Amino acid sequence: MKALRVLLIGLSVLLPALAAAQDFPAKPIKLIVPFPAGGPNDIIARVVGQRMSEIAKQPVVIDNRGGQAGVLGTDAIAKAAPDGYTIGIVSASALVINPTMEKVPYDVARDFAPVTLVTTVPEMLVVASNVPAGDMKELIALARAQPGKLNFASAGVGGMPHLAGELLKLTASIDIVHVPYRGAAPAINDLLGQQVQMAFLDLPVLLPHIKAGSLRPIALGAPKRAPTSPDVPTTAEVGMPDLLIENWYGMLAPAGTSEAIVNTLNRLANEAMNDPQVRQKLADQGLTVAGDTPGHFRNYIGSETQKWARVIKAAGLASAR
Repeated sequence: MKALRVLLIGLSVLLPALAAAQDFPAKPIKLIVPFPAGGPNDIIARVVGQRMSEIAKQPVVIDNRGGQAGVLGTDAIAKAAPDGYTIGIVSASALVINPTMEKVPYDVARDFAPVTLVTTVPEMLVVASNVPAGDMKELIALARAQPGKLNFASAGVGGMPHLAGELLKLTASIDIVHVPYRGAAPAINDLLGQQVQMAFLDLPVLLPHIKAGSLRPIALGAPKRAPTSPDVPTTAEVGMPDLLIENWYGMLAPAGTSEAIVNTLNRLANEAMNDPQVRQKLADQGLTVAGDTPGHFRNYIGSETQKWARVIKAAGLASAR
């Protein structure tokens, strides 16, 4: 009799949860983007989120929350109710770089339920139109002739573009000054306005300006050239094979979200990413669609954390913690 009572109590707890998972989603899903509108994170979320909305037959509402290289928006995901109705697409900076460099208000291993890796994208080094350098050799010579005079922009302290600039300093033995912004879009605005001289940024947000001739590409931090920019050499081709910089974006839910709901989100996201039109839209932006299981994505976060911790230590940035 006691065993039956325990079983009934267990079922009374489990069945509502299972029913909720089966009905999910039954209302709009909020998709947090931890950067301002117009940046690569925003582009990815809107393309994938729109198709997820069509598949789920529920609105997927984009919520831009920029600040601190993605940390503020990522923290909002961690603190949301674990019901699957508040999720986010987050860059590598907020998950594996900032937590290594400084104290952040969340624990990556404890506070999130990874859903899937969404996309990967190489970083491209560009210079403002008034910088008298047409290639890497000329840019390095210019920086060495004016130590501490040239600035490089980033989307925030601790982001992938920041580390890319620091690696450039180490690799080329040059002295350039970091100028952080609250996202890629404002950094590009000041590049266009010639307030800063150069930046490593995600390829998607740079392509329109490269095609318009308002920013000059120098090198792509990838093993091979990008189909969207076939004339731009890789960092390996310009003599810097160790300067490989690839950003990535993944979908997260708050810790405590049920496995059934996480799996549903994973299915919706992967179905959206495998849509030919979605893949083409992202490819046109220089993005490579990933897709993954929740378990594989969790392991990926762990391996990336170890890799970038070594880079941060080598760049002398670990003391920022």
